[in-house]
Amino acid sequence: MPSSRRTFLTQLSTLGATATLGSLGAAGTLLSSTAKAADWPTRPIRLVVPYPAGGSSDIIARLISRQLGEALGQPIVVDNRPGANGNIGAAMVAQAGADNHTLLLCDVGALAISPSVYTKLTFDPGKDLRGVSMLAYSPHLLVVHPSVQVSNLKELVDLSKRTQLNFAVTAIGSAPHLAGVAVAQATGAKWQYVPYKGGAQAVADTVGGTAQVLMNGMLATLPQVQAGKLKVIAVSKKTRMPLVGQVPTIAEQGVPGFESGTWQGVMAPAGMPDALVARISSELIRIIRSPEVRAQLAGQGAEVVTMTPPETNKFFVAERARWATVVKQADIRLD
Repeated sequence: MPSSRRTFLTQLSTLGATATLGSLGAAGTLLSSTAKAADWPTRPIRLVVPYPAGGSSDIIARLISRQLGEALGQPIVVDNRPGANGNIGAAMVAQAGADNHTLLLCDVGALAISPSVYTKLTFDPGKDLRGVSMLAYSPHLLVVHPSVQVSNLKELVDLSKRTQLNFAVTAIGSAPHLAGVAVAQATGAKWQYVPYKGGAQAVADTVGGTAQVLMNGMLATLPQVQAGKLKVIAVSKKTRMPLVGQVPTIAEQGVPGFESGTWQGVMAPAGMPDALVARISSELIRIIRSPEVRAQLAGQGAEVVTMTPPETNKFFVAERARWATVVKQADIRLD
């Protein structure tokens, strides 16, 4: 006898002879939900990354896609859809409806910022998307092109007041952009923000010297630091990071309590059934916590941070409130 049928019969027996039609209906719904979850997925799953290839979200998507596909029994197709600080790709997933084969892997913090920054979103992240699981946290690195003759935050701030510095940001309204704004507000730094479509492009232009300053997730930025193509000025974490030596944190360099970073997680359309969300979340947590994946991420400065679907939703709400204050203070609004 199939396990789903045995489970149903066990639950049905506990209802007793006095079971109401309502109770039987609820048990029938449970069986139907279990059967649908067992039959899913029926085709390849599209994992939308709303940024260009090479950024933090893209790196993690490609790191986990093969194992997730094997666990679910269908290929995972990574689909890069950059633009509008991730909102183009996020909207595609939010509007996927009940196809149950479309997921979003993004910077959840950046997604939480969008409602405060954009006046004309085509979707409501809080209503049209639901959390599946958080995956990883990568602190921001504040870096400069090697030609910039500074060695700490104070020197960088002083230089910014004497000469124009281009500050590359993954997109206007992104988490790295607002982190840069917060640093500038706290220190009096003056720089020109130059927006890109994603972290990979912002890193490339800073390496090339078109931009002189960059704040970006460690996962995508560390390789260029290790290659000597970028110089670290500060780390946006509570504690120092051994991977970049003894570089002081931003908090240690005059901005007490400062911490920011990139939070990668998976979201699904709001209408995806609980049973499917729970199954995906369970597999994602197992994969990202595996020793091999954890070691790969740690080697690039990212920490594994997992959350259940309810915890992911709670985190999203908290991030939305936190960044709304920064956006209001900076008076950043986009059409």
